Amino acid sequence: MSLEDCPRPSDEEELFYTQCRATYLAVFRSSLTNISSKQQLCRVLQQAGRNPSLATLNKYWTPRTSKLNFDDFCEILKHEKKTENTELMRAFKKMDMNNDGYITHSELEQALTTRGEKMSTEEVNAIFLLADVNKDGKLDYDEFCRLLVSTAERCQAAALERLEADAKLKVQNFGSQSYSPPKNSVSSTSSAQVAATQPQPPETSDTAFRKDSRSSSRPSSARSRRSSLANSITMTSSSAKSSKTPEPVDLQEWHHGFMKGCFFLEVDGSISSLQYQLHVPETTNVYLTIQPLSLSHRPDKSSPWMTVDTALFMTSVGDTKEDSTLVQFTESKDKEKYVWKGELSAGTYYLLPFTSGCRLKKRGKKSLSNKTVELVYKTDTGELDLTRELREALTDIFEVIDLDGNGLLSLEEYNFFELRTSGEKCDKDAWAVCKENFDMRKNQLTRQGFMELNLMEATEKDGDAADLWVTLEAMGYNRMLELVEACPFQIDVHSEGTQQSLQPLSMESGPKLLNQALQKSIMAKTGAKALRGQENILMYTYRGEHRISSLIANKTNQKVTVHVNNEQSRNCSSSRGMSVFAVEVPARTKMMCQHVLPISDKQDWTYNCVETILTYT
Repeated sequence: MSLEDCPRPSDEEELFYTQCRATYLAVFRSSLTNISSKQQLCRVLQQAGRNPSLATLNKYWTPRTSKLNFDDFCEILKHEKKTENTELMRAFKKMDMNNDGYITHSELEQALTTRGEKMSTEEVNAIFLLADVNKDGKLDYDEFCRLLVSTAERCQAAALERLEADAKLKVQNFGSQSYSPPKNSVSSTSSAQVAATQPQPPETSDTAFRKDSRSSSRPSSARSRRSSLANSITMTSSSAKSSKTPEPVDLQEWHHGFMKGCFFLEVDGSISSLQYQLHVPETTNVYLTIQPLSLSHRPDKSSPWMTVDTALFMTSVGDTKEDSTLVQFTESKDKEKYVWKGELSAGTYYLLPFTSGCRLKKRGKKSLSNKTVELVYKTDTGELDLTRELREALTDIFEVIDLDGNGLLSLEEYNFFELRTSGEKCDKDAWAVCKENFDMRKNQLTRQGFMELNLMEATEKDGDAADLWVTLEAMGYNRMLELVEACPFQIDVHSEGTQQSLQPLSMESGPKLLNQALQKSIMAKTGAKALRGQENILMYTYRGEHRISSLIANKTNQKVTVHVNNEQSRNCSSSRGMSVFAVEVPARTKMMCQHVLPISDKQDWTYNCVETILTYT
């Protein structure tokens, strides 16, 4: 049985990714080039036939975004439909006051400078100058829409032709998708050329790519390599294991502190969370745990994220936030808790929450529902109120953002929520206004006050729930008000001899620190194995009690592409979401390959992976 969650891409998916590559390379020189600004994102989306509004761009390029890569771009295109002629026509007809099929300059200016994302008069003039072909002061918008759509289609077709004609581009592997031209997109390429440019797998693996007996015509700038490495590890079910780190018998007598948090699944598939700072005033024994947090308030309401794996990486705090050393991480598991126990020296440490992405991941189309829960309704007196379903969701959100669990939201806690949902902070003056209008205690917002605040937002919009949905979706809810793209968690710190302090942080360098700590933990716990015949390309495979993680180290001065095949694995789920994929590793760089967990914790599982160098350039 192959990985259940990682089916082989269909011809339709292959065509989609080929079109994505063609579009991306029409704007950027390489698939490794990142989108580094909102303007670049707009340009490449337009090249893909989309017409993104400012709201759409802000959805994907938030205040926390510094870059997006090719895989992120592919994920965005899955969610944003191409601009169609009927959609454009509908917009223009709203401007056509006398319904004669034409729009005057004044009508266009009135619409574009006063509604929605307002344009300047100069911008409107520039558009009209291009669209008014016969210079009669009127725009035939039917013809203009057809021209606009056909131009976009011709641009995409030209980009696809360039990709298929350029062998150097064709042999590249992009993101986690290895290039294999769909049957219906290679009409002008001979079968010999296709065979010469497809990635070659190791002879022992049974993959979608078959070895061709003809000589390769691959350019010397991207030479095929047969170097491979096989790993096979059998793991017993967690139900058959006992924790290697038992809870101290006198734990109730230790000093205790805790803090809540949440993993959020971002649009690009990455996972984010807050970070934490732990201060220990003197050397002491510490028992540290992290676990998913149940929000179930009713017997019939489950918390499906309770099976999500969690971990904490502890680093020392250096002179700068980038200067830190890995101290320890939670390796053992006791039921839902992931545990570390040991002696900590006096000092200050960062606690970096981690989840592998094997279980907290984007859901497929089959799991999506077109049904939408109502958020606001009118009472018998005609006043607006929040529905029971929304109040339950807001109660859970309040519990998640009440990080210290005191039943109140401080300004700091509320601002973590605001940054997550709107990208902005609430200053002290605005907080004072909240104090005048909503229920507060000790200058902190109560649960009732939080409900009042959300009701006010709905009332100000006259019942329009658009802003409420922005908040809910940012917090991981779908339109059925199910928490599907987030995992609340709780960190507990017990110290034997002294009272510690634990504070939440939101560091821009947090993801980088976590990635460094993760890599160091793998390299510290396992030896390197070179791919056959390539002593400067190394694989590190960490075997933990409940997780397997692999790391690729490229010590050469060239970019390498490594083909990864998990098809012989049993009862395994990969963080990559596919059983066969490719990873591009830039020169002199280390990169995470994948994390693997069992699909079912109650059964044994076998990790069987073959890594092969496809190309290096």
